[in-house]
Amino acid sequence: MEQKQWYEKLFENYSQKYEQEVFVAGTIGECDFIEKEINYDKSLKILDVGCGTGRHSIELSKRGYSITGIDLSEAMLEKAREKAKAQNLDIEFLKQDARKLAFQNDFDVAIMLCEGAFPLMETDEMNYEILRNITNSLKKSGRIIFTTLNGLFPLYHSVKEFLDSASEPGNATYHGNTFDLMSFRDHSTTEIEDDSGNKIVLDCNERYYVPSEISWLLKSLGYNKIEIFGAKLGAYSRNDKLTTEDFEMLVIAEKA
Repeated sequence: MEQKQWYEKLFENYSQKYEQEVFVAGTIGECDFIEKEINYDKSLKILDVGCGTGRHSIELSKRGYSITGIDLSEAMLEKAREKAKAQNLDIEFLKQDARKLAFQNDFDVAIMLCEGAFPLMETDEMNYEILRNITNSLKKSGRIIFTTLNGLFPLYHSVKEFLDSASEPGNATYHGNTFDLMSFRDHSTTEIEDDSGNKIVLDCNERYYVPSEISWLLKSLGYNKIEIFGAKLGAYSRNDKLTTEDFEMLVIAEKA
């Protein structure tokens, strides 16, 4: 049997604790930005890639948008379905691998926020497949809005110090971070306490991207308008020029 990757193990029994992590606190502001970007057009069909417990899907659905959420973790999806049902929202949450999406020209907009899938994969080719599959899922002139790890940040800062400073008691902790300049991957040991109170130790490996790489990947997939900004938690803005101080970048691209 194929061994599970760290990101699969992480979300097996972590849906309750996940919702207490500091990085999920920006949902309202992030959805405000998405709404503005799509001109408040409720006729658009939206795909939420790596939707987790459905925080963006649920908030956008409450605002009247048609949205489909996909994730690799059945446990996270179950939590999303429970939350949607409790609020009488009709949202389709599907277990799908973003590297093998079952959609073709079905959506007007795709969102993938807070490292929903990209760039967690263990190879660059897999990360590329996620972008390619999302692109195939979009209609002509479709748009993608996503955030990803900013490769400029680790050149000037300690990833571990940043993650520690942004963490609260009970959140995930990080040890032994090493940033590889040849691959732009940060390797670390992450410790969490899952929803059953068990301590889980994971060997993580995440890919950081520089803006020129993202632009090249998206150009190769047929996007003709690509814009990259700094991504501030819960406060995305086109006014925020990407700098070395930004841990994440916000990418907005439109298909030709």
